[in-house]
Amino acid sequence: MRVIGIDPGLRNLGWGVIDVAGTRLSHVANGVCVSDPAADLASRLLDLHGQLTRVLQRHGPTQAAVEQTFVNKDAVATLKLGSARGIALLVPAQAGLVVGEYAPNAVKKAVVGVGKAAKVQVDHMVRMQLPGVAIAGPDAADALAVAICHAWHCQSAGRLAAAVAGGVR
Repeated sequence: MRVIGIDPGLRNLGWGVIDVAGTRLSHVANGVCVSDPAADLASRLLDLHGQLTRVLQRHGPTQAAVEQTFVNKDAVATLKLGSARGIALLVPAQAGLVVGEYAPNAVKKAVVGVGKAAKVQVDHMVRMQLPGVAIAGPDAADALAVAICHAWHCQSAGRLAAAVAGGVR
Protein backbone atom coordinates (compact mmCIF):
# COMPACT_ATOMS: atom_id res chain seq x y z
CA MET A 1 0.00 0.00 0.00
CA ARG A 2 1.20 3.53 -0.72
CA VAL A 3 0.03 6.21 1.71
CA ILE A 4 0.07 9.98 1.38
CA GLY A 5 -0.11 11.90 4.62
CA ILE A 6 -1.16 15.54 4.49
CA ASP A 7 -0.59 18.27 7.08
CA PRO A 8 -3.03 21.03 6.06
CA GLY A 9 -1.96 24.64 6.05
CA LEU A 10 -2.85 27.67 3.98
CA ARG A 11 0.71 28.96 3.71
CA ASN A 12 2.51 25.59 3.88
CA LEU A 13 0.66 22.36 3.18
CA GLY A 14 2.97 19.46 4.01
CA TRP A 15 2.79 16.10 2.27
CA GLY A 16 4.63 12.83 2.65
CA VAL A 17 4.36 9.53 0.78
CA ILE A 18 5.40 6.16 2.18
CA ASP A 19 5.17 2.57 1.01
CA VAL A 20 3.94 -0.03 3.47
CA ALA A 21 4.75 -3.74 3.08
CA GLY A 22 3.67 -5.65 6.17
CA THR A 23 5.38 -3.88 9.05
CA ARG A 24 8.06 -2.38 6.80
CA LEU A 25 7.77 1.33 5.98
CA SER A 26 9.81 3.02 3.28
CA HIS A 27 10.00 6.66 2.25
CA VAL A 28 8.88 7.57 -1.27
CA ALA A 29 8.80 11.39 -1.26
CA ASN A 30 7.87 14.43 0.79
CA GLY A 31 7.51 18.15 0.32
CA VAL A 32 5.53 21.28 0.96
CA CYS A 33 2.94 22.98 -1.23
CA VAL A 34 3.34 26.73 -0.70
CA SER A 35 0.81 29.47 -1.46
CA ASP A 36 1.48 33.18 -1.85
CA PRO A 37 0.36 35.01 1.32
CA ALA A 38 -0.19 38.19 -0.72
CA ALA A 39 -2.78 36.49 -2.96
CA ASP A 40 -6.49 36.36 -2.18
CA LEU A 41 -7.89 33.27 -0.43
CA ALA A 42 -9.55 31.77 -3.49
CA SER A 43 -6.34 32.03 -5.53
CA ARG A 44 -4.32 30.47 -2.73
CA LEU A 45 -6.74 27.54 -2.44
CA LEU A 46 -6.70 27.02 -6.21
CA ASP A 47 -2.90 27.03 -6.18
CA LEU A 48 -2.76 24.48 -3.33
CA HIS A 49 -5.32 22.33 -5.15
CA GLY A 50 -3.20 22.27 -8.31
CA GLN A 51 0.03 21.54 -6.46
CA LEU A 52 -1.46 18.72 -4.38
CA THR A 53 -3.19 17.23 -7.43
CA ARG A 54 0.19 17.03 -9.20
CA VAL A 55 1.74 15.34 -6.14
CA LEU A 56 -0.95 12.65 -6.19
CA GLN A 57 -0.59 12.16 -9.94
CA ARG A 58 3.20 11.85 -9.63
CA HIS A 59 3.27 9.41 -6.70
CA GLY A 60 0.04 7.41 -7.11
CA PRO A 61 -0.96 6.75 -3.49
CA THR A 62 -3.60 4.11 -2.77
CA GLN A 63 -4.52 5.53 0.65
CA ALA A 64 -4.66 9.03 2.09
CA ALA A 65 -4.64 10.50 5.58
CA VAL A 66 -5.14 14.07 6.75
CA GLU A 67 -4.45 15.63 10.13
CA GLN A 68 -7.54 17.11 11.76
CA THR A 69 -7.56 20.79 12.61
CA PHE A 70 -7.47 22.06 16.13
CA VAL A 71 -9.52 25.14 16.98
CA ASN A 72 -7.40 28.02 18.18
CA LYS A 73 -8.36 31.36 19.68
CA ASP A 74 -8.20 33.24 16.36
CA ALA A 75 -11.47 32.39 14.60
CA VAL A 76 -10.38 33.93 11.27
CA ALA A 77 -7.15 31.88 11.22
CA THR A 78 -9.13 28.74 12.11
CA LEU A 79 -11.54 29.34 9.22
CA LYS A 80 -8.66 29.85 6.77
CA LEU A 81 -6.97 26.67 8.01
CA GLY A 82 -10.30 24.89 7.58
CA SER A 83 -10.37 26.03 3.95
CA ALA A 84 -6.90 24.56 3.37
CA ARG A 85 -8.01 21.37 5.11
CA GLY A 86 -10.91 21.22 2.66
CA ILE A 87 -8.37 21.13 -0.19
CA ALA A 88 -6.41 18.41 1.66
CA LEU A 89 -9.58 16.29 1.84
CA LEU A 90 -10.92 17.15 -1.63
CA VAL A 91 -7.87 16.31 -3.75
CA PRO A 92 -7.49 12.68 -2.56
CA ALA A 93 -11.26 12.22 -2.75
CA GLN A 94 -11.18 13.44 -6.36
CA ALA A 95 -8.52 10.79 -7.02
CA GLY A 96 -10.90 8.14 -5.71
CA LEU A 97 -9.14 7.60 -2.38
CA VAL A 98 -10.82 7.10 0.97
CA VAL A 99 -9.29 9.59 3.39
CA GLY A 100 -8.45 8.76 7.00
CA GLU A 101 -8.51 11.63 9.47
CA TYR A 102 -6.42 11.75 12.64
CA ALA A 103 -6.26 14.16 15.55
CA PRO A 104 -2.83 15.74 16.11
CA ASN A 105 -2.41 13.99 19.47
CA ALA A 106 -3.28 10.60 17.90
CA VAL A 107 -0.58 11.14 15.26
CA LYS A 108 1.99 12.06 17.92
CA LYS A 109 1.03 9.09 20.07
CA ALA A 110 1.34 6.69 17.12
CA VAL A 111 4.74 8.00 16.04
CA VAL A 112 6.36 9.14 19.29
CA GLY A 113 4.36 7.27 21.91
CA VAL A 114 3.22 10.47 23.62
CA GLY A 115 0.20 12.52 22.56
CA LYS A 116 1.72 15.85 23.56
CA ALA A 117 5.11 15.38 21.85
CA ALA A 118 7.01 18.40 20.55
CA LYS A 119 7.61 18.92 16.82
CA VAL A 120 11.30 18.09 17.25
CA GLN A 121 10.36 14.72 18.78
CA VAL A 122 8.01 13.95 15.88
CA ASP A 123 10.73 14.84 13.37
CA HIS A 124 13.24 12.63 15.21
CA MET A 125 10.92 9.60 15.31
CA VAL A 126 9.96 10.01 11.65
CA ARG A 127 13.68 9.90 10.82
CA MET A 128 14.08 6.79 13.00
CA GLN A 129 11.21 5.00 11.25
CA LEU A 130 12.31 6.10 7.76
CA PRO A 131 16.13 5.83 7.91
CA GLY A 132 18.03 8.10 5.54
CA VAL A 133 15.04 10.31 4.77
CA ALA A 134 15.71 13.93 3.79
CA ILE A 135 12.75 15.91 5.12
CA ALA A 136 11.66 19.08 3.30
CA GLY A 137 10.71 20.88 6.54
CA PRO A 138 8.53 20.65 9.65
CA ASP A 139 5.28 20.51 7.66
CA ALA A 140 6.60 17.61 5.58
CA ALA A 141 7.76 15.83 8.76
CA ASP A 142 4.26 16.21 10.21
CA ALA A 143 2.75 14.86 6.98
CA LEU A 144 5.05 11.82 7.06
CA ALA A 145 3.96 11.28 10.68
CA VAL A 146 0.31 11.33 9.54
CA ALA A 147 1.12 8.72 6.88
CA ILE A 148 2.91 6.53 9.45
CA CYS A 149 -0.04 6.86 11.85
CA HIS A 150 -2.40 5.76 9.07
CA ALA A 151 -0.18 2.79 8.21
CA TRP A 152 -0.20 1.58 11.84
CA HIS A 153 -3.96 2.16 12.07
CA CYS A 154 -4.59 0.11 8.91
CA GLN A 155 -2.38 -2.71 10.19
CA SER A 156 -4.24 -2.78 13.52
CA ALA A 157 -7.61 -2.72 11.77
CA GLY A 158 -6.48 -5.57 9.51
CA ARG A 159 -5.41 -7.68 12.49
CA LEU A 160 -8.70 -6.96 14.23
CA ALA A 161 -10.73 -7.92 11.14
CA ALA A 162 -8.72 -11.15 10.77
CA ALA A 163 -9.27 -11.97 14.44
CA VAL A 164 -13.01 -11.33 14.19
CA ALA A 165 -13.25 -13.37 10.98
CA GLY A 166 -11.31 -16.21 12.62
CA GLY A 167 -13.62 -16.29 15.62
CA VAL A 168 -11.31 -15.16 18.40
CA ARG A 169 -12.23 -16.78 21.68
